[in-house]
Amino acid sequence: MLDSNLKSKINLLWNKFWSGGISNPLQAIEQMSYLIFMKRLEDEDVSREQNAKLLKNKFTSIFPKEEYKWSRWTEMPAEQMLEHVRDKVFPFLRKLNGGEHSVYSKYMKNSSFSIPTASLLAEAVKIINDMHIKEQNRDTKGDLYEYLLGQLQTAGKNGQFRTPRHIIKMMVELLNPRYGDKICDPACGTAGFLVAAFEHILKNNTSKDLVNEGNFAGDKLNENQWKILREETLFGYDFDDVMLKISLMNLMMHGINDPNVEQKNTLSKRFDESNCYDVILANPPFKGSIDESEVGENFRTQTKKTELLFLELMYNLLTNSGRCVVIVPDGVLFGNSKAHKKIRELLMEKCRLDAVISMPSGVFKPYAGVSTAVLYFTKGESTKEVFFYDMEADGFSLDDKRTEQPNKNDIPDIIERFRNRQKEKPTDRKKKCFFVPIAEIK
Repeated sequence: MLDSNLKSKINLLWNKFWSGGISNPLQAIEQMSYLIFMKRLEDEDVSREQNAKLLKNKFTSIFPKEEYKWSRWTEMPAEQMLEHVRDKVFPFLRKLNGGEHSVYSKYMKNSSFSIPTASLLAEAVKIINDMHIKEQNRDTKGDLYEYLLGQLQTAGKNGQFRTPRHIIKMMVELLNPRYGDKICDPACGTAGFLVAAFEHILKNNTSKDLVNEGNFAGDKLNENQWKILREETLFGYDFDDVMLKISLMNLMMHGINDPNVEQKNTLSKRFDESNCYDVILANPPFKGSIDESEVGENFRTQTKKTELLFLELMYNLLTNSGRCVVIVPDGVLFGNSKAHKKIRELLMEKCRLDAVISMPSGVFKPYAGVSTAVLYFTKGESTKEVFFYDMEADGFSLDDKRTEQPNKNDIPDIIERFRNRQKEKPTDRKKKCFFVPIAEIK
């Protein structure tokens, strides 16, 4: 979680944008994201250069000209800076990585730099520099961006709540994606799950003596394996064009230069993929509904509730023996409608429902107070028993402040108990975790 100093700087940045003439929250977040992207692009470029030297590999900077670098143009006088960013840096940004034929350029080509005044740009640059983003560890960088996004007044409008970084990491640890897996998030938002999966694979393919905080070199991967990891491993979809641009920038900042991210409503008739992903990680929208006439024809569940449709979608997208870890509202577990019962039947009879981890309602505060659970299921087997864990604490206070509480954290225990579940076989229902036979659930 962020300290109060960084939070106050982000709040100040928002206030400057609103008072500076950008009152639309989505437009503000888009413009802020461009600036942070410009800053982090240079930081990551420097990190990759250092890694290349360490591994004695060839390095090519992402910047064809020095004048495109944040450290160069932020030294200019305000009026000159505005003109330079608008006329030179931003056009470079739009065409990054492969020019107009890349996925990135496809979605960025209609983007515009719309910071209206030199004074607003200069103030924003100063605040971003004062955040010392480069010096922050990787988790803090992610939290910083999530907090920035969390300030959106529209957050939660369709049940689209930002997933806290530590919850993403827990889910990735539980699923343990490996090199060679095809990984998908069908409602990817800012691509937090895809980035975390990428980093998990990198970390597991980095020599122990090279693993240091927030910098995984991936030295165990050869050139061809790196290419597969960057180009053929991660896949994301989202229907919101602003979120899509943010996800593209987020992935590029982590070295994934031509991401497989597309603007699509994965619940609609126009999306027809199936049986193609080994791993799915997701926190899809909870509260939305979709016109039944728009729902894809391969859905068997008759419902407009997106949280139920997404579960069937994930089942359809998985290969046989494919694995999914997903956040769902409690209603999925306890709802009495025909659609709820049909989805639970699918998860238990056509899948092995490996785990249900209930989370306290404060996990998504201050943006929402919903009660949720993490489901882990494997396609192609039936369920004999389900591992349940009742998470009581996640390392932070469960009020709106979400103050760090490292001594109140079930997450390390959740990961350990899940990994050892078959050996330990817990059955005491008074404990935090236990197995329940499928006969009792039905």
